[in-house]
Amino acid sequence: MDYQIARHNMVENQVRTNKVTDPLVIAAMEGVPRELFLPEGKRGVAYIDEDIAVGAGRFAMEPMVIARLMQNAEIAETDVALVIGAGYGYSSALISRVAETVVSVESDKDMAAAAEATFQKLNYDNVIVVEGDLASGYAKQAPYNVIVFDGAVAEVPAGILEQVSEGGRLLAVVREPDKVGVARLYERENGVIGHRDLFDANIPYLPGFEPAESFVF
Repeated sequence: MDYQIARHNMVENQVRTNKVTDPLVIAAMEGVPRELFLPEGKRGVAYIDEDIAVGAGRFAMEPMVIARLMQNAEIAETDVALVIGAGYGYSSALISRVAETVVSVESDKDMAAAAEATFQKLNYDNVIVVEGDLASGYAKQAPYNVIVFDGAVAEVPAGILEQVSEGGRLLAVVREPDKVGVARLYERENGVIGHRDLFDANIPYLPGFEPAESFVF
């Protein structure tokens, strides 16, 4: 397979056709080799327009969704970004092509190591992976101008919202029980967090962020 041609076709047929026009986002999507951020057995399907299961209940997010999240985040070259759930590192790599610095939190030791190895192989030296509890974010380096969840959540933990800087943005696909998932933008202005819905997106949950079980009597 010619991955470069497949990547270009992904951008033309999946990204541009879904209202993504930001040239920095387009350039990142064209430049980051998604196949290298997948387990070897999954590389042949790297550029399909759907989420890809990568093991341990985790998925590589559909390219169109991460592209639209990045565009709505309006990432600046001076921004410090946090990615929750690095997985094998694809979303973090994309954001690192636009932001100044990216911190990626990953709870799976093997995935964290694989992502870090790929970043080093590609000389992406402005992105790091830290092992830790996803629901805690990474307060040590907070606040962040941009925070992105690499997977759906039933709700955004208050402790992670606290890590958004003044003027900062948090992007997450929120999937409430029995409802269609929706990409949501949270912004902090004058110390207050507000949010608005952007577009529908039914991507899989990040493990640990599923809806709490409810009991019917």
